[in-house]
Amino acid sequence: MTTPTPGFQPGAILTRAQIHPVLGGSGYAGICPAAEKRNVLLFSDSKIGERYGYRDGWLAEDDDIGPIFTYTGAGKQGDQTLNGGNAAILDHASKGRTLHLFIAVGKVPGSDTRTHRYIGRFRLDERTPFEIREAKDELSQDRSVIVFRLRPIGSFIRETSDTLQPTPTSRFRFNRTGGRRDRAYRRQRRQRQQPTYATQIEAARDDLAEAFEERETAAGHPLVQLELSMRNSTSQLSFDLYNQTNNTVYEPTASAASESINQALAQLLNARHYMRELVHDQSLHFMVLTPSLPREDLRDLLAEHGIGIVYRNDSGGFSEFDNPTISNGRSRGFRCVDCPVLA
Repeated sequence: MTTPTPGFQPGAILTRAQIHPVLGGSGYAGICPAAEKRNVLLFSDSKIGERYGYRDGWLAEDDDIGPIFTYTGAGKQGDQTLNGGNAAILDHASKGRTLHLFIAVGKVPGSDTRTHRYIGRFRLDERTPFEIREAKDELSQDRSVIVFRLRPIGSFIRETSDTLQPTPTSRFRFNRTGGRRDRAYRRQRRQRQQPTYATQIEAARDDLAEAFEERETAAGHPLVQLELSMRNSTSQLSFDLYNQTNNTVYEPTASAASESINQALAQLLNARHYMRELVHDQSLHFMVLTPSLPREDLRDLLAEHGIGIVYRNDSGGFSEFDNPTISNGRSRGFRCVDCPVLA
């Protein structure tokens, strides 16, 4: 259940004194739950975001479903958590509440009263509700922030000034604990929801990644998270498993079925396309991490694209697969592109 369209339309310039009697809530927080009106009000202010190294806004490019507005959660010091106002956003659908988004635009002439442009009604993206990114807190300390991905419901207004600027060149950065941190956030979110097929798939991928990272760390090969900003895009690719020693990206799958393999292949090919533009001290390597050995035609598919395979073997450990020939017996002429050998 969602709330009906309010008495004002997208594009309206309003003060909080005008907003709260219609949609509920009160005060001056950036996230204002309004249980009595079955709403959650979200207020975005670019000046506040710039102070902490982030900016809310529309992604420049739509995905296959449509436009996405990214909104940074609440919490000024330390890592943000999925509590308080952030929980109100995360749980809005299960509680029958609608998200209403406002962007600060100025002040009432002759006063200090802030004005806000009403953008429209929103819901949380079901496929990827949020991403975790690095930013500074109010003490200039590095911390993790929750960036919610919001999709509009019905009519909305989309100003050029509210759209994020694409990254002019590809770039990447590493986070030593990012993978474990992101899996913890996702685990916390799953615990708040009723299990679905999608959450079961996500949990299987996370469990496999967790086991592989523990194995590599114990062997003296710690893995880090790779965040890749893509050229001419406002979106990012994130890989929880990256070995800096041998420049290898691992993409885990929930199963060895074709759907999972194809999704992992697409992610890795996308990463390779952008990472090749960057300077590297050694060759790039890309590996699919699977819970069991994929069937022969899928192994051929990966090898033809220069993608290696690490799979969980019958003893519970991990093995690298060497596939020197394609299914009809002809020599492929190469293994995956310089795939590293597991220690």
